[in-house]
Amino acid sequence: FDLQEKGENFMFIANFHAMTTVRDGKALRDATKEVALDYLACGLDPNKTVMYRQSDVPEVQELAWYLSCLTPMGLLERCHSYKDKMAHGFEATHGLFAYPVLMAADILIMNADLVPVGKDQKQHLEVTRDLCQKFNNAYGEIFKMPDAYIPETVATIPGTDGQKMSKSYHNTIELFDVSAKKKVMGIQTDSTPMEEPKEPEGNSVYELYKLFATKEETEAMAAAFRAGGYGYGTAKKELLNAYHRLFDPFKARRDELVKDPDALEDILQEGAKKARAAAAPTMEKVRKAVGL
Repeated sequence: FDLQEKGENFMFIANFHAMTTVRDGKALRDATKEVALDYLACGLDPNKTVMYRQSDVPEVQELAWYLSCLTPMGLLERCHSYKDKMAHGFEATHGLFAYPVLMAADILIMNADLVPVGKDQKQHLEVTRDLCQKFNNAYGEIFKMPDAYIPETVATIPGTDGQKMSKSYHNTIELFDVSAKKKVMGIQTDSTPMEEPKEPEGNSVYELYKLFATKEETEAMAAAFRAGGYGYGTAKKELLNAYHRLFDPFKARRDELVKDPDALEDILQEGAKKARAAAAPTMEKVRKAVGL
């Protein structure tokens, strides 16, 4: 959340996007609130960052339709994320296929300059840039061209099974997970014997540890892996300790936030009001440009 000290920030809870895989209304509502609590507990300041539910800004869906009318099928067919979901057995729905168009609407409606994304989402931002250019070419300079902001330290987070971490793949370690110990100790590793040297780079335990540990701690674990005589079980215990060191203070703050659900709803409603106010001038230009 260091970016909220550097400029105007918008952060939304993507409950429209979640509908591509979540078919339980109560589960979606509960998860939306849980994400909001997590953001606040980890340091999001609603006075510095506009936090809102995606569904509270209906103009996003409206803009997604306008963009859809300019989106080539081939552009979406080339998206790796859709192919990846199909390879994992997900149902081939229009929502899943058109996911990048809705993402483009999320970004363009706020005239974003920088969009923090992982490497796995870089292609979707490139789709956003393509649609921005197509719309501007067709209707005039309405949208600002956004750029990706990809911090190297969080480019892609590995899951417990070695794939990218995603709730869709059921391989996550939640920020405030009561079963964190079980999940950390269950991270899949190779069968290299403890006494043999191991390459840390690309190792899920090490890659996760880098997110929580200091530079010195990270270098020490890497050296231990390469020297041999250092097992994955020991590394997992160090990862778990680092996890608790970072998140336990946040959990205490979250426990306090849970006690006042009305305050949480007020924050989301106020965020939605600010988000819709920010989107209004852009949508006025868009509607006029397309002839509505």
